[in-house]
Amino acid sequence: MKTIAMIPARLDSERLPGKLMMDLGGLPIILKTYQNVVNSCLFDEVYVITDSLIIFNLIKDNGGDVFMSAVKHESGSDRIAEFASKINSDIILNVQGDEPFIDKLSLKKLIDIFKNDHYKKIDLASLMQPIDKIKDVESSSNVKVVVDNDNFALYFSRSIIPFNRLPNDKPNYYKHIGVYAFKKEALIYFYNSKPSTLEKFEKLEQLRFLENGKKIKMVETIYKGIGIDTMEDLINARKII
Repeated sequence: MKTIAMIPARLDSERLPGKLMMDLGGLPIILKTYQNVVNSCLFDEVYVITDSLIIFNLIKDNGGDVFMSAVKHESGSDRIAEFASKINSDIILNVQGDEPFIDKLSLKKLIDIFKNDHYKKIDLASLMQPIDKIKDVESSSNVKVVVDNDNFALYFSRSIIPFNRLPNDKPNYYKHIGVYAFKKEALIYFYNSKPSTLEKFEKLEQLRFLENGKKIKMVETIYKGIGIDTMEDLINARKII
């Protein structure tokens, strides 16, 4: 089973413009992320997919593999899907460019999901972690996910899900970690489909799969890395470094 990692890297960010080129431990964030994924030694190949000449040259000058995206895309999955049909692979992992602390164990869990999928039920897999603090549950920056008894995703939302009407009990809340592993054909299907209704409301690309009947297997992880969306996130990431 040939497994490839792709890192979508858009320079223009609404919350923190130019963030992927900002310094993190002496390196730009995107280069830090790329090196971390390569050093995991889990993948046959690792690529950065970008629409930025600055990022393209950075990765190229540091000996990395990079594609220049031909068009603007609505999501990271769209960006990597542009090249999915051109690459020989079975499984493609989408690792967010602003997740420099993603750990090897979590990536391996996603790959193993497909190795153990004997009945070929899974179209893609992703990560989730328990949320304990109510302020984190209430934050719309934290995408929540609810799952069925087999850990297949039922829904993703920026709102609080599930809604609790039992004041003496507390449901299990899970935060979605934006790392995906796709069957190649599922990723190509995504690229050829139109944004769905719920996807447009929530601004969550994974809802397009659910609305079209695709199966997303969620894998619980204790990984507590930082996705860098704001300056506060970057400051915290620098403290970790």
